[in-house]
Amino acid sequence: MTLKTAFRMSVLLSVLLAGAAPPATAADNITVFDWAGYEDPAFHPAYTAKFGTEPDFSFFGDEEEAFQKLRSGFKADLAHPCSQSVAKWREAGMLEPLDTAKLTSWNDILPGIKAMKGLMTGDDGKAYFLPFEWGNTVLTYRTDTVKPEDVASLKAFADPKFKDRVSIGDNVDDAYALASLAIGVKDWTKLTDDQFKQASDFLRAVHKNVRLYWTDNTDLSQALAAGEVDLAWAWNETPTTLAADGVPVAMKKDTVEGLSTWVCGYVRLKGGEGSEEQQYGFLNAITDPAISPYLVESWGYGHSNAKGMAAVDPKLLATKGFADVDSFKANTLFQSPLPTELRQRMVAEFEKIKSGY
Repeated sequence: MTLKTAFRMSVLLSVLLAGAAPPATAADNITVFDWAGYEDPAFHPAYTAKFGTEPDFSFFGDEEEAFQKLRSGFKADLAHPCSQSVAKWREAGMLEPLDTAKLTSWNDILPGIKAMKGLMTGDDGKAYFLPFEWGNTVLTYRTDTVKPEDVASLKAFADPKFKDRVSIGDNVDDAYALASLAIGVKDWTKLTDDQFKQASDFLRAVHKNVRLYWTDNTDLSQALAAGEVDLAWAWNETPTTLAADGVPVAMKKDTVEGLSTWVCGYVRLKGGEGSEEQQYGFLNAITDPAISPYLVESWGYGHSNAKGMAAVDPKLLATKGFADVDSFKANTLFQSPLPTELRQRMVAEFEKIKSGY
């Protein structure tokens, strides 16, 4: 039994032993629009204990897909976008302001995240985004088939020696974070037309090597574990879970160009039909400091709750690369909110690249 499975079972058992509340009615239950995997009960045990039910979950592959689905009328109460998309969703009028007085951990969010311009609040001064997790997209490789010196640079993704052995996400943000870093850019909000072309040309070179554009961690993990790919642009979760299962993989955080850092969290959606009490109950459950150790150890991500992170074993934080949570942006491209026009150019160009154009 893996650590993650054991923790999930213990969470569910504790809820049962505590005596759950009567299940919410279908009309009241909330729907969370999320990335696959985040339905994990270990992320919100306090919610389950209080309401006696799990939220309903619906899933998306990337934030552009989520944006288009919501804009076309899909109904949900909460959603889980990341730093680079929050401004776009807010400007599109999709979000309800947060009542921070109902958020028990609002004042405990890591200072480094609070300081990120345009992330948590809009120009109107209202809060719209509650950070949950943060981490990296980083070069990940099979240690039994790839030598560390062969992946000293992110340019390895375009090296012909890795033809048909590469996987990157079917995710425009991670793709252009990789490409921006590869051409020497760390502030992607200021890409010039020439730099945009260089980044796009790099992704076209990478496309020649791609065996799989992964859409969730399960797809990528299976491909790496089976030896179908040797090199991936992956989230912390992938090498963390694979290493726990004995698969020979490692992260290469010290590439010449660095890595990418992102922050994701939850928003309230306009038109949500579920219970407001349950919406805030979920938001408070996922930011409870008790979640921090599990998120760090089993998923390899940092938690937004400063008190929770401070209570995590320092040795564990060092192992996962979070020894100094205030400097996690060092040598990184932070996926900060992009100008809407630039991101739309990326979306359109990435679709062409994946189609071979």
